[in-house]
Order: sequence, then C-alpha cells, then structure tokens
Amino acid sequence: MSIKPKRNQYAATPTYVEIETTIMCNATCWFCPQKNTLRQPKYMEEWVWKKIIDDTRGIGAIYRPFLLNEPFADKRMTDIVEYIKQDPTAKVEFNTNGSMLTPKVTDKLIEAGVDIMRFSVDGLYRSTFDESRGISYDKVYKHVAYFLEQSKKAPYPIKTEVRMIKLPDTEQEQVEFKEYWSKHEPDDIIFTDLYSYPWENQTESTNLPCLKIEKELFFYVDGTATLCCWDATGRQIIGDVKKENALDIWNGQEMSRCRTLLDAGKRDQLDLCSRCDAYVNTDFSDWDGFDYDAYKAQESQKKPAKYFEIKPESKPEVEVE
Repeated sequence: MSIKPKRNQYAATPTYVEIETTIMCNATCWFCPQKNTLRQPKYMEEWVWKKIIDDTRGIGAIYRPFLLNEPFADKRMTDIVEYIKQDPTAKVEFNTNGSMLTPKVTDKLIEAGVDIMRFSVDGLYRSTFDESRGISYDKVYKHVAYFLEQSKKAPYPIKTEVRMIKLPDTEQEQVEFKEYWSKHEPDDIIFTDLYSYPWENQTESTNLPCLKIEKELFFYVDGTATLCCWDATGRQIIGDVKKENALDIWNGQEMSRCRTLLDAGKRDQLDLCSRCDAYVNTDFSDWDGFDYDAYKAQESQKKPAKYFEIKPESKPEVEVE
C-alpha cells in the first residue's frame, strides 16, 4: 500500500544517529555494495565515535552503530554500547547478520542495555542462505535463536525482528521462514524488497521528495557525514565531525541546501540523488511545495526506464581483524 506523507518540518535534532565504527563485513552478499567500498580507516578512531556520541547526548536519540558494515566485526562494540547508554535518554539499535553475535557477545549486549535488534537472516533453505549471505548457516541460526531466548529474560524490554529479503522465487520459502521463526517469538518477522543503491541500476533522475533525510544523521568511518545511508561511495558529504559539532552538521548550510532541493523534488540537482529511485511508489500529493500531479503527468510521457539485471558475483573472503 502506498504511503502518503506530509512535508516534514525537520526537528532541531535527529531521531537516529548512525555511526560506521568499522567498514568491515564478514558476509559476501551479492546485492550489497560494501564489497566495492574503499573507505579508510578500517576502524573509526575512538575519539571520533566518542565525540559523535558526546555531541548528541541528551536529545533522546536512537543510535545505530553501523552503516555499510557488520557491526559486530568491531570487537569494541559492547564498549561502544556501554558508552552510549551512559545517557539515560539514548537507545541502541542494531541490524546484524548474526554470525559474529556469539552467546558471549549477546550476554554483554543485554547487560549493556541494547534496545532493538534486527536480524538479516535472508533465507530458510541453505541454498538461498548461502547465495545471499556467504556465512555459516548453522552459526547464524544458533546465534539468533540464543539472542531471542535471552532477550525474553532481560530485565527490560528488547524489541527483536527477524528479516528476509524477498529474493526471486522464494515465495514458499518465505511462508516456511515465518513458520520457523514464529516458534522463537521475535516481536516481528519482516520480508523486505530487494532494492538498488543509488547509481547501481538507475539511468535517469526520479524527481521526487525524499523521506530518508527527515530524521537520520549518518557518519562514515572517517568521521565525515553523508546525506544518506544509501550513499555507498561518498557522493554527498554534508560535513566532518572532526571539524564540526554533530548537531551543527544536522542544522548546517549544506544539509539545509539538500533539504530545500529534495523538498521540491529536485533530485537531479544533487549528485547522489540524481540516480536514486527510492520512494518511487510513494504518494507525495500532500507534500507541501511539491506539485505531485505535474510530476505524474511528466512521468506518463516518458518511456519505461531501462534497468540492468543484478546478478550474483563472487567476492573474496574479507579478513576481519
């Protein structure tokens, strides 16, 4: 069902703060651009991630200590969670493939106060899982089940979610996936569409507003801030926390410029957004300042866009230090 959002007024502080504490990932997902990412350093300097957290203390943010990576490839992660949770208004959310979330790490995370855990499992059948993840099926299933079991014993509520991407020809597998994980009682079992990152398959601009910039602030491993979590290659940098306060970036001139253009549907005037088709099925007719009827009329005159088929490719194993 199409959503029908109204224009956001942009709060003075972000709801979500995403921190890429490492660029490392141990999975080999063929649909993820992480394999082509060359950002350095491999791990964010301690003073940088602490500064991001310190700059945003007391605003009631939900911290996501990951971006284009596997969060638990960073062995400091439980320490990072503990540092975040020194702020009683803060929450911590993860999205993980589960392979590195050992029982020992799970116990430490729950003790530290993790609030939300989303597992990208992406397959019940070994054949599907192996193609999409490239990591140990047995470890993932064991680790996810253990976390779900322990989360129910926690002295505070932990929201849990198990996800599977809707890969082609997996309709029956999705039914069985839901049946299997329902027995472990996560809060939600979600099936997500497979999407393309900007500049992967798109050949022209989709000139619509964007919902992704409403509430989220994103930091790369080097401390620079990007407009969007789907900016895999740093096309739209909006600041550098090594030189600026994180909230000054959120309310800064470059962020304001990008918001103004995107509110008007002018994605073609931003390098990153000019090849992004996110929210193409969203009804923006109630979006103040954007002529959705004119957009639809213009689109109806276009020929269907040409897209390239995404195919699996092999990737060498990533060594995680």
